[in-house]
This record gives sequence, structure tokens and C-alpha cells, in this order.
Amino acid sequence: MTNLQKPLQTQAVNLIVLPPLALYIHFPWCEKKCPYCDFNSHQIKKDGIKQIGFDEKRYIQALIKDLETELPNVWGRQVHSIFIGGGTPSLLSPVGMDELLCAIRARVNLEPDAEITMEANPGSIEAEKFAGFAKCGISRISIGVQSFDDEKLKVLGRIHNGAEAKRAIAIALEHFKSVNLDLMYGLPNQSLEDAKTDVEIALSFGTPHLSLYNLTLEPNTYFANFPPQLPSDDEVDAIYEQNLDLLTKAGYARYEVSAYAKKNQECKHNLNYWRFGDYIGIGAGAHGKISFPDRITRQVRERHPENYMSAMENKGNALIESKVIEPKDLPFEFMLNALRLTGGVETHTFSERTGLPLSVISKGLAEGSKKGLLDENPSKLKATDLGLRYLNNLQELFLD
Repeated sequence: MTNLQKPLQTQAVNLIVLPPLALYIHFPWCEKKCPYCDFNSHQIKKDGIKQIGFDEKRYIQALIKDLETELPNVWGRQVHSIFIGGGTPSLLSPVGMDELLCAIRARVNLEPDAEITMEANPGSIEAEKFAGFAKCGISRISIGVQSFDDEKLKVLGRIHNGAEAKRAIAIALEHFKSVNLDLMYGLPNQSLEDAKTDVEIALSFGTPHLSLYNLTLEPNTYFANFPPQLPSDDEVDAIYEQNLDLLTKAGYARYEVSAYAKKNQECKHNLNYWRFGDYIGIGAGAHGKISFPDRITRQVRERHPENYMSAMENKGNALIESKVIEPKDLPFEFMLNALRLTGGVETHTFSERTGLPLSVISKGLAEGSKKGLLDENPSKLKATDLGLRYLNNLQELFLD
């Protein structure tokens, strides 16, 4: 029996070349937990001027030690991008950020012009702080604006208002090569005109990248337990179409389900995720994916910051899960990411990144094409416009 004829359950992973490698760093604290947020973020408690639970020096030392535990798994591999997410990483001091980035450069083979992104909330932005972040090597900033409407921001539990959001964007544009704005739509009581105003204000700044997310009620959030009145599906669809039209006319290309960019301004780090690249994940609750010639692994760290730091200090390791992805699960994991890209990926990328023959997804490809969800171009794995609209249905075709 040839490898092509074997059932998926018995297929062996055989990676000829390892994929590009990135580094994700999770900062788990926020000034306030938003009611829609299901990320691993923890509100900083304050007793007067003292911040309880947030020890910058201690957390940075844990991150450095965490990175060191991963080095044997990635010896000789170059890191192409760094993404510092959260939480609210902009709560870090520039001194702390510099210490962290210097430690990373001393330990990994970082590409000279690597994209280094940091997430920030408008309520934690100061001009002096941003100047310091830029000086220590942050090249890209992603600002969680969500909306410019004060009432909408209040309902979303944000600590900033519209004026502060605009000020934060202006400061960011002075200091960073690339700026992304996160906006949400389908907000409680949001009209078509409200949504248009948000996008038009964002476009007025001319940032090279915009991310637009439809507000969804995620499990284990305040909104899930106490759901607000959201626009109907038809109203959300109208906002979506309006967003696409506004951004296209303004010169932005939609390159991923929720991401729009001017020419050559796509987020390199996120592209690596969607192309099923590798990434080291360090920090509380961080996930990682590392490939080897004969297997692909996933890892998860301790979620709670205190448990994470204690584990690193006492055991030298904060992993709560480290497993090999079964070959039968790889097709879905690959397609879950790749089909989010509007341009798709080259067909040969599937075998290059999973180590499996293309034949293992032939049934899903045929079904997707038959339903009009998948482009019939044999050289591309690419969703049609209909497929992007019903992406979950398309992705499910590749479940084992």
C-alpha cells in the first residue's frame, strides 16, 4: 500500500522543510475586563496607588526563562516576527519592554528587520511612553479603538472615549512605522449610519491597516450571561457590505476575513498564523505550535498570571499541555487558518506545512467546490466570496 492509499488515521507526518517561525508573548493584565472579552486577561486590582498582582520585573523574568525552555526545540531557526498581545501590553513600562526585547535578541536568531507588534488600548497611551516603545524596537502598534462613539464605548466597557482614541492614534502615527486600528461592528443599538461614521473616522487617519470584527457573544463572558440587544443578522450583513465598500474605495484590500491593508502593509505575524506557520508562545495562557520533521506539536501555558510565574520560578516550566497533533486533525487545523485568507494559499502549501499528501483532503475539496464555497482553481486552496460568507460551513468539510 502506497502512502497515498493509506487511511488518514495511519498517515505519517513527513515535513521536508520546517515552516517560518514567529514569537508570541502574552501580557495577561488589563485595567478593566471588558464584558465581551473571552481572552486570558485579568483586571489589575488597585489598593490606593499600589497595583496588586502585577509585578512587571517578576513577569519579565518569567517570560525570559519561559523562552529559554523553548530554545532546544528551535535551535538554528530564525524568528521572523514578534507579537506582544493581551490583555494590555501598553501597561508595561518602556524600560521593561526594552529589557524583554534585549533578552529576546540575545537568545534567538531574530531577523534584522523583523516586524515587532504591540497591542495597545487608547486609555493606556502616553506620548512619552510610545516614544520609549519605539526606541526599544517596537515597529508596529495595534490600537483597540473598537468605536469612536462615546455611548457605544461605555456599553462595551471601554475605559477610553472617542476623543482619547483619536489622540492615541495621532500619537501612534508620530512614532511607529505601521499602525493598525481595531474596530468592532454589530454593536448594541448600532445603526448603519453609526457604523459608517466609525469607519469614516478611522479612514481619516490614513493608517495602513484596519481590522474590523463583528461583535459576538462568547461563552464565559459578561455579555453571554447578560446579552445586550444586538442588530439583527440582516442589519449586520448590511454593515458588513458597507464596510467592505468603504474600505475598498479608500484603497484598502481585504486580505483576511477581518483584516484590511494598503499595499504591502499586511500583518506579517498574522499571515504566518493563517499560513500554518510555527510560533513559540510564552506568557500566561500562551499557546504555541512547533513543527519537527516527523511531527507537529501544540503547547499551552498556565493561564493565571500568579500560577504561571510560580511555575516558572519553582519548576522552570509552566506547560499545562504539550501534545502532538494527530495526522487526522491536521487537515482541519490547516484549513481552519488558510481559508481565512481571501487570496487563499498555494495548493502545495498544504503538504509543505502538514507533511501529508493532498489526497487526504480530496473529499472536502470536491464537496466545497460542488457547493460553490471553494474556488475550482487547482493551484489554489481558496474560498469563494460565498465561502468567505459561510466560512464555518466550508471549514467543517475538512473535519475528520
